[in-house]
Amino acid sequence: MRGVLPYAAYLRVYEPVTAFPEPERTVWTAYAESRRRPRRAGALEAEQREALARLVERRAAPERESRDAYVRREGDLYYVAPWGTRLRCWLAYERFRDGTTAALAAAALPPIAAESAGTGLERRRRSGRSMDPHILSCTWHVPAEWLVPFRGEERCRELPPDGEGAAEVSTAARAMLYVTPLTEARRRIAEALPVVAIADEGVLPVGTADLMTLDRWLTGFHPGSLVELDYGGLVHLLDEHALETDMSVVELAVALTASRRGEHELAVAAGERLRARWRRVRALESAN
Repeated sequence: MRGVLPYAAYLRVYEPVTAFPEPERTVWTAYAESRRRPRRAGALEAEQREALARLVERRAAPERESRDAYVRREGDLYYVAPWGTRLRCWLAYERFRDGTTAALAAAALPPIAAESAGTGLERRRRSGRSMDPHILSCTWHVPAEWLVPFRGEERCRELPPDGEGAAEVSTAARAMLYVTPLTEARRRIAEALPVVAIADEGVLPVGTADLMTLDRWLTGFHPGSLVELDYGGLVHLLDEHALETDMSVVELAVALTASRRGEHELAVAAGERLRARWRRVRALESAN
């Protein structure tokens, strides 16, 4: 049995390898075709091992940017979502630093590590390179705005082999994913925005600012990209029945459609089902 993955969900953008300039295009093509690269689930575990090593060493970020990526293939075309571990760590540290007291931030990392993270992030900004990682993560729940780009029929579940329980197989054996073209994701967000903007406060479980932030993030990538929602380690907080009956994407779509049509009671009911589902999951964070 392998270790349990962190209780986090992931939103990834996979860009076609043809969208990368050379020499990155050649590098990522060779990587995608390699039999030695970690597959999706193995990549989650590899990322977790690296994160634990940094925690022990009290480092904010790896010394070099990751050369790994998540890979999808559609027909003859490869799509990659580079891990971007260094950038993601820098951004996470910046959010932590800006959202806490100076004393707590200083206690979290040695001064040299904190200075290195700040310097590296500023150097990246000055370089003109994109500050948008291909991967977003969120612990203990799936943010409501992440559900908007998808539809129920785009769900893909992976289950343990017959006769094996979740505790007897790799963490990779259970997964729940949604995948859609980036153009569809942005179209659905565009349709949702005016509905959310005029809805009465508290009716819908998603906010205008969060949706606009998500859309701005997506605009930084090639329009031929794919967007993937991965429940990641959250699947291990849900039993088989809970996974089978998880209709979060559908519930939010129903709430949005009902609100658009003026069906207030249906919008409230669908939104509350979604809130209640994730309240139960988030409550586990503080459980003994």
